[in-house]
Amino acid sequence: PGRSPVRSGRFPIWIISASLVAVTTLSAMHSRAQAPDPAAIAAQKDAMKPLSMLDGVWRGPAWTLLPSGRHEVTQTERVGPFLDGAVRVMEGRGYDADGTVTFNAFATLSFDPATKKYTLHSYAMGRTGDFTVTPTADGYMWEIPAGPMTIRYTATIKDGTWHEVGERVMQGKDPVQFFEMNLKRVGDTDWPAAGAIPPK
Repeated sequence: PGRSPVRSGRFPIWIISASLVAVTTLSAMHSRAQAPDPAAIAAQKDAMKPLSMLDGVWRGPAWTLLPSGRHEVTQTERVGPFLDGAVRVMEGRGYDADGTVTFNAFATLSFDPATKKYTLHSYAMGRTGDFTVTPTADGYMWEIPAGPMTIRYTATIKDGTWHEVGERVMQGKDPVQFFEMNLKRVGDTDWPAAGAIPPK
């Protein structure tokens, strides 16, 4: 109201100018987003190297405590590098005795050079989340905040075995174990990098 902009055709000059600025800014941002960052990529690859111990196909027994009691499954995991080793991709499946899949999860594991943190981005049984991962000398630990308690998973990987324990942790109380898996490495995998679409 009270504004009488100079007009060019049907549109005021200030609208055209603002639009040009927005387009120019977006174009610059897009160009920067497409340009690789060699230093960041190198840092990501280097940080993920210790976790190459996870690569391959794994299988073994696992159990978890449900409201109905202890539930036992055959657990499988497949893990492989993606983006030339800058991230790791993981899929876990739990099979009942009759072969029914009763647990299925998918995740990416990555490192952010800016924050120096590892993150597990997980999709499991209708839920999703980002969780901090801490590599250890022979495995890793990751946690899920759950109100007054923390869900903590601790994994040890060595000599072709993957042992992982899940515990509920509350301050001032002993941890309560609710999950365990004992897997053996049964082979290599070219997943997920295999099958890339060629240019022609």
